[in-house]
Amino acid sequence: MAIIAPSILSADFLHLGRDIEMINNSDADWFHLDVMDGRFVPNISYGMPIIAAMKKAARKTFDVHLMIVEPERYFEEFKKAGADYLTIHYETGFHIHRSLTTIKSLGMKAGLSINPHTPVDMVRDIIHEIDLLLIMSINPGFGGQKFLPLTYEKIRRARQIINDAGASTLIEIDGGVTVDNAPDILAAGADVLVAGNTVFSSPDPAATIKILKQAGK
Repeated sequence: MAIIAPSILSADFLHLGRDIEMINNSDADWFHLDVMDGRFVPNISYGMPIIAAMKKAARKTFDVHLMIVEPERYFEEFKKAGADYLTIHYETGFHIHRSLTTIKSLGMKAGLSINPHTPVDMVRDIIHEIDLLLIMSINPGFGGQKFLPLTYEKIRRARQIINDAGASTLIEIDGGVTVDNAPDILAAGADVLVAGNTVFSSPDPAATIKILKQAGK
């Protein structure tokens, strides 16, 4: 069954406590937290203080996605703030292997994200170090974009690489996930669905999460 990770970027920050409690009581598995610096992506979101405050109220896994340059400067701080999974971008680093092993040495699961233009095969040689492979299905930076169809083939290729290597890497899809395309995304080989606008623009977010959770049955 799919792992569902509602994206807090789409939540109502004026009523963040309410939205956290909704996720706590829903069928969601993780909180997906997008950290943006205005340099790697053309947007700025939130950082360690907000995540640390949320951690006090949240009762589920924190899946922190760093869309920032020089992410290695902040690994320890995000661990202290409450990250369980910490994902960096392939496109930001020269020493990806070292960064992934450092994240794990701090007691977190290590994630690696690739943008739409980055071939999945670029991660093949380090797949055993990747706990979570986050395939961006939109250009990162803003929510509410449409899912890029090229993602399906990338998911299938990623699943082949993981299976051939005997790795246990989870495949996460972020961007444009809806109740309509979720079954096809999961059928292609994905494990984790990030959903922001789909969940938080819904009249009944908890019901939408439930539909997404059952999409892979």
